[in-house]
Amino acid sequence: MVKIRLKRQGAKKAPYYRVVVADSRSPRDGRNIEELGTYDPMAKPAVIDIDLERAKYWIGCGAQPTDTVRGLLKLAEAKKPAEAPKAEAPAAAEEPAEAPAAE
Repeated sequence: MVKIRLKRQGAKKAPYYRVVVADSRSPRDGRNIEELGTYDPMAKPAVIDIDLERAKYWIGCGAQPTDTVRGLLKLAEAKKPAEAPKAEAPAAAEEPAEAPAAE
């Protein structure tokens, strides 16, 4: 079974995690299939940087996120900036061009 889970990095008492896709039988800090992002709980506020599109892809393929990663994905989704509205065309382009006078 494939899991989306945390891989611990960093020094003693200063954890830093990578969000990875890995086989559930592999060790926590062992081989992974793909790295999706990072999580730094020591920063104030905590820094969550996850590629949500790849996470959705893996979940669609049947990967099971752990409870902690599921919470991080929800937080990352909430922090994701809203889609910016498309820029409107300049005002000059909206006005109809004057037809040349036929004489």
